[in-house]
Amino acid sequence: MKNFIFFALAALSAVSCLEKADGPLPDTETSTATLSEVAEIMSRLPYEEEHLMEVYNAVASSSGNGYDEEYMMSDLFGSPGSGVGDRRLGTRAPSYSRPIRELFAEYLSRRAATRAGADGAEEYMDFLSASDVQIYWPYSEDWDGTTLPVITYDPGYGAETNLGYVLSYGENGAEVVDTVLVDEAMAMSRPVWVINRNDDSGFTPLEMFLKSSGADLALKPEPGQSLVGEEESRMLFIKSFQALRNYDSWFGGASEFFIKCGAVDGFKAATDAELKTYTPSVTDFMVVVKRRQVGKIIPLDALLLTSLTPQMENIAFLITEDDGGKSTSWKCSAVVKYNSKSYGFEISIPYRDNDDIVWRGQLSRSFFEGKDEVSGRFGDVVVTFALR
Repeated sequence: MKNFIFFALAALSAVSCLEKADGPLPDTETSTATLSEVAEIMSRLPYEEEHLMEVYNAVASSSGNGYDEEYMMSDLFGSPGSGVGDRRLGTRAPSYSRPIRELFAEYLSRRAATRAGADGAEEYMDFLSASDVQIYWPYSEDWDGTTLPVITYDPGYGAETNLGYVLSYGENGAEVVDTVLVDEAMAMSRPVWVINRNDDSGFTPLEMFLKSSGADLALKPEPGQSLVGEEESRMLFIKSFQALRNYDSWFGGASEFFIKCGAVDGFKAATDAELKTYTPSVTDFMVVVKRRQVGKIIPLDALLLTSLTPQMENIAFLITEDDGGKSTSWKCSAVVKYNSKSYGFEISIPYRDNDDIVWRGQLSRSFFEGKDEVSGRFGDVVVTFALR
């Protein structure tokens, strides 16, 4: 019954949006842009194929940088066709003869139809550009290059279905011809643009780090060669990562996993004086698992520790899925052994209090001992480690 009421209200909302499309501009005094308002405006723009390609290029670039298939409003207005991370990398987007931002400006100006309204249109676009609102295009890789999208928005509350605007080409470009219930199955079979909020652009996924730094975290020494100069020390990599389920509603997009390891890297002290020279460190990186990748093995070859030694008895290991919130930390320890005694180094591994704790605990030396590769299930993910 609750679902029926929700859908009925959503239907009334969609009809209302269509009827008030020529009304006053959305209010910019509120602290956040309303996703339903943005979706309604986006559905009223007269798209041509070039505009679809603009969005496609942006989400493809974001995906290539390690993020989800997303096109932020800040890029739509400031750098058309650019994906998340492109500015930091210095990547230049293609030029467009009439980018979507021009359609946006023309539509808002017509809707207001006054000089004051024109100023309001500019103010609203600046407001959106500074927001976290974006276009999310799930399963964009399957696009045929011509089909217009259904446009919807994230209704929140973990919902899996919402109303969307169906577009079709008319005399002056795309126009709304119908509304339809949108679910993930539809997004897998035809293009769907979801207006939602970005929550990962402030982080640097592994792919983005490699591109921006030029670093190689996948060093592969020759058999028998030790990069640290001691045969008993081995480099520890995460060879692959497999998420077994999604952690958010499909409207919210991909799952952003943070993999964190706390250890005393390369520990080999034999005296109290040598012990004092060591301090623990935390390795921390993000892996974005798109919805099409759930259940699939994702190769990483990401360096976790430069030197795993026999004296390192335990390392702290934490996997979270990002859900925001306030900063907090996991107080734990990394245990080492010297002079036949165990010694724990205290470590504080940060995360945020709304994050899903996928797994946290200690990985013992025996877990890796005598193996070149070892896999384990950690909550709802499978991690394969490699020692080289």
